[in-house]
Amino acid sequence: MILYHGTNIDFDIIDLLKSKPNKDFGRGFYLTESLAQAQDMAQTKTDQLECGSPTVIKYELDEQCFSDGSLSVKRFMEYSEEWAEFILANRNNPNSECVHSYDVVIGPIADDRVGVQLWKYDNQLIDLPTLVKNLKYMKGITIQYFFGTERAIKKLKRL
Repeated sequence: MILYHGTNIDFDIIDLLKSKPNKDFGRGFYLTESLAQAQDMAQTKTDQLECGSPTVIKYELDEQCFSDGSLSVKRFMEYSEEWAEFILANRNNPNSECVHSYDVVIGPIADDRVGVQLWKYDNQLIDLPTLVKNLKYMKGITIQYFFGTERAIKKLKRL
């Protein structure tokens, strides 16, 4: 399978320590099967940081690693309460340690308004079903791939 990573600066070596904490599935390296989504992310990151230029890096991955037992993989097939609670735990994690032990997490991208929605839920202004509904990505379901360990990163081959 082909996966894409959108960024503002090209690089050859994936360094998990440069990944930001408190993302949807935790601190890790994020990819998508959607070239358009990666391009959007590259532009967004370039705009936010006001440096570099939109860059999409292409990787190849043997999907067999998701089922052959070589990696611990968590899949969210759709938006669900379990998915929303998983994102909530990762986004609100006060520690540098990951809240889960998965090498790879696969699941829907949350909408860009994640912070506001999690705040509303934490402050009991909305319930869990409303949180799930509000976190659905506005452009339709797009799956993200989180690689959170060196063991997982080694499965990616840059093209």
